[in-house]
Amino acid sequence: MTDEPLNDQVTSVDMKNVSAESMGKHIDKPADLPDLAELAQIIGAYNQVTEKLQVSHENMVAQVERLQRELASTDAALQRSKRLAALGQMAAGIAHEIRNPLAAIRLYAGFIVEDLAAVADASLDQTGQSARKIVSAVHGLDAIVNDVLSFSRDLQPQTQLTDLDDIVRAVIDDARPAIETGGAGGHTVVCDIEAIELSVDPALLRQALLNIVRNAAEAMRDASGVITIEGHRQGSQYVLAISDQGPGINEESVDRIFNPFFTTRSSGTGLGLAIVHRIVDAHGGVIVADNRAQGGARFELNLPIENASSGNTNLQRGGVKGEDMSPELQQFSAVSEAVA
Repeated sequence: MTDEPLNDQVTSVDMKNVSAESMGKHIDKPADLPDLAELAQIIGAYNQVTEKLQVSHENMVAQVERLQRELASTDAALQRSKRLAALGQMAAGIAHEIRNPLAAIRLYAGFIVEDLAAVADASLDQTGQSARKIVSAVHGLDAIVNDVLSFSRDLQPQTQLTDLDDIVRAVIDDARPAIETGGAGGHTVVCDIEAIELSVDPALLRQALLNIVRNAAEAMRDASGVITIEGHRQGSQYVLAISDQGPGINEESVDRIFNPFFTTRSSGTGLGLAIVHRIVDAHGGVIVADNRAQGGARFELNLPIENASSGNTNLQRGGVKGEDMSPELQQFSAVSEAVA
């Protein structure tokens, strides 16, 4: 026997005999507790949002990386332009210093040739030939000085809406001697360009294209080949490409091909393509050189389209013998500077 009251003993026994199941019948579920279906729906929605955030994050990272590459490329082009400008100023000073004594040499050598021509003395024939060689050499040096001055002068294009087809036709006519005498029996020029009027300096662009076409003809000096000129719109750019069937550009020269005074030929100043680069750069464009998969070199000019009018024209002359930043990049650059 215990000392507990009888009523307390009965209550204690009754409570012990109450099962958990019977207790559950008398406990009500809170009204705001979701059931399993609702919980699964919430988790599913959360997973969808997480996946979308992950995709957005990956896209943003990819865009940032692309903009960083574009920014680095633009900065490299800007630095290159500054270096070329500084080199051009130095070269201009040297060229002017050389030109004055060259003029004097040419003048006095010419006097010698004229004086010897008036003297009927066979013993002086060798002297006369030497004087004429001096005059010829001075003409060659003067051409080099002119190339240096052409490269170094401040380029300020006088732009106007110009029919690209007119420029290409003029370039082919100017290059006809190199085209017709190149290779074994002359070269063939094939044109396939989308007609367009570009805001360019026609004289400067004509000079740039002429240098490239002449180089293409020179590259195929050992055999006849085809020079192809193609052009088409590509977004806000007009892509103009000139390719040949020569030996192409060796890997060591690709990155140096537009450097002033760099040449792989035994003759020439190495300024032709450097001048082309400056002209394209002055128009706000970009030029790249590469090799074709079929063989030969390919020069691609990307020129901005401003107030251009266009049409569709395919020209065939087969058988003729012979760094602007994008708006996204500008915004990214501004944000980068602010963060820095």
